[in-house]
Amino acid sequence: MSFETTTDLKPLSTSVPSRYAVPMKIGILSYRSNPRVGGQGVYLDYLSRALVNAGHEVTIFSGPPYPIVDPRIKVIEIPSLDLYSKPHHGHFALRPKHLLSPTDSYEYFGHLSGKFVEPFVFGQRIKKYFHTHRPAFDVLLDNQTLAVGVLEASRALGVPLVTMIHHPITEDRRLALAAANGWKQKWLVRRWYAFHHMQLRVAKQLGTVLTPSESARRHVVKEFGLDPSKVFAVPLGVDQIAFHHDPTIIRAKQRIITTASADVPLKGLRFLIDAYAKLLAKHPDLKLRVIGKLRNGEAKQLIETHGLMDRIEFRSGLSREELAYEFQTATLLVSPSLYEGFGLPAAEAMSCGTPVIVTDGGALPEVAGDAARIVPKANSEALAREIDRLLSNPVECLRVGEACLARAQKYFDWRNIAPQYVKHFEAAIKNAC
Repeated sequence: MSFETTTDLKPLSTSVPSRYAVPMKIGILSYRSNPRVGGQGVYLDYLSRALVNAGHEVTIFSGPPYPIVDPRIKVIEIPSLDLYSKPHHGHFALRPKHLLSPTDSYEYFGHLSGKFVEPFVFGQRIKKYFHTHRPAFDVLLDNQTLAVGVLEASRALGVPLVTMIHHPITEDRRLALAAANGWKQKWLVRRWYAFHHMQLRVAKQLGTVLTPSESARRHVVKEFGLDPSKVFAVPLGVDQIAFHHDPTIIRAKQRIITTASADVPLKGLRFLIDAYAKLLAKHPDLKLRVIGKLRNGEAKQLIETHGLMDRIEFRSGLSREELAYEFQTATLLVSPSLYEGFGLPAAEAMSCGTPVIVTDGGALPEVAGDAARIVPKANSEALAREIDRLLSNPVECLRVGEACLARAQKYFDWRNIAPQYVKHFEAAIKNAC
C-alpha cells in the first residue's frame, strides 16, 4: 500500500506586490548549465525564462557545458578547461599556457588527483571577470556554486547575493561513502567531495538562501548550520507548454520510465532494477526505459547479474519535447531516489498526466502530495508491489494519472513561482541598503 503523507506545498499567488517600478537587472551564476547534463541546467532555463516573462532583465554567467536558454537572455561564457568532456577525462589536456594561470593549474592538477574542483575554479574566474568588467546588477543569484570567489565578487561589487541550494552535497557524500567498497574507494569518495568543506564555510556567510522544498530547507539548515530565518523554500515549476497532457496520445500498457542522468547511489536506480526483475514473472511483457546513459558502474553490473541487458533500454540526449513524449507514452514513471531536493522529473511527468510512483526520499512526498503513490526508499519489494498494483488495475492507474495532472497544474506553474523569487530578491536588496 502507498504511504499517507502531507505536503508543505501551497498554491502560490501571483499577486505578490513589487516595489520596483522598472525591471530588475538579475545576474545568475552557474558553474555548468546545459539542461542535457543535469537538472540544474533545466532549472536555470525554467527560472531565467520565467523572470524574463515577468519583465526582468537576466544575464547568465556559466562555465561549460553552456546553457540553452531563451534568446532574450544574455549568456556570458566563463571558459574552463572543461576536462570531463575531453578524451580520458582530460588527463592529457595540460598545455604550457595553463601553467601561467594559477586557476588553470589548480583545475588540471586537482582534477588529476581525483578532486571535483569546478565550483571553486568557476568562483575564481567569476571574481576575475567581475573585477575586470564591473557589471551592474541589482541582485545576483548563485545556482549552488557556493564558492569563495562568488562571495568575494558580490561583496566587491556591492551587489546583494541570493543563493539557491537544491540540496546539501553532504547527502550525496554520505550515500556515496555508504555504498563504497573498501578503504581505497572510500578515500576516492572523500577526495571527490572535498569541495563540500568550502561550501559549508561559504554558506555560513550568506544573507539569503533559497531551497526548492521544505524538506530541503530543513536539511540545509541542519547540515550547514544556518539561521533558519535566512533560508526560504520556493518550489520549482515545470514548462507546462512542453510537458502537458495530450489525450490523443495512447499510452503503452507495460512500460515503466525513470530518469537517471548518472549512476550514483543517490538516485536509487539499483532498487528499481531489482523491483523490475521481480515483476517480470507476473508481467513478462513489461519494459523499463531509463532516460540517461548506461555507464560502467553498479547499475550495469546489476543489469548483467539479472540478465536484463536486452530488456532495459537507455535513452539520452533527448530534447524537451522528446522527453515529454516519453512521459506521455509511458504507463507510469517511477522515481526510486534515496534523496531529492525537489524531484523535477516527477513533476514533469505529473504535468503530462502520467501516473507517478516516488519514494519517501527527501522532498519527493512534497511533489507527490496526495496524487502520486509513495513507497519507502531503498525498498525494492515495496516498489515492486506498488508498480504491480497499478499495472494490475488500469482504472486505478488512470485515476492516479488524473490526480497527478491536477496537482501539477495547480502547484508547478512558473508564472506563479517567479514572483516569489522577485520577492526574495527585493528583500535582499532592501537588507543590503
